[in-house]
Amino acid sequence: MATIDRLDVEILSRLTANARVGIAELSADLGVSRTTVQLRIRRLEDEGVLIGFQPIIDLAAVGMPVQALVTLEIDQRVMPSIIRGLQQLPEVIEVQIQAGREDLLAHVAIPSLKGLQELTAAIVQIEGVRKTTSTFTVSSPLPHRVVPLLRKVTKDAGWGRSTPGPLESASAYGTDNRRRDA
Repeated sequence: MATIDRLDVEILSRLTANARVGIAELSADLGVSRTTVQLRIRRLEDEGVLIGFQPIIDLAAVGMPVQALVTLEIDQRVMPSIIRGLQQLPEVIEVQIQAGREDLLAHVAIPSLKGLQELTAAIVQIEGVRKTTSTFTVSSPLPHRVVPLLRKVTKDAGWGRSTPGPLESASAYGTDNRRRDA
């Protein structure tokens, strides 16, 4: 398990908001050296915490306005071949293995409700799929996020160095740089 601190979280937060932000801008915003930022990003990648940078795509803008979550009850003995079958369907954008009544959860994007009907028909044709149930996504008022969770996990972890981070400095000092609680 990788160990992260508040500086790592702030780097990840800024990269999440803008993956194209430069090292110089990150180091200036965070009050640390460029080398520190570069080493931190490399360590986060090497430890498997930061697994890539991907653009966020508005699927409705490219003709896929309907998204749904499709649960699958399957014969678990053939799960690997079912997953391979789902990979062959371009409309399936993510699959998760679940514990519970349904075995798999597929996130799909399709152009229409008729497209969903055709897609679920193709899914049940995969050998080992017993049943599907679809739930439509109407909107995403809270898109995928991890930074608030990481901030909670690292709230007592420190900044990775002996001096306070910019968040501590901003809250502990007034405009004349005297401690507010002094």
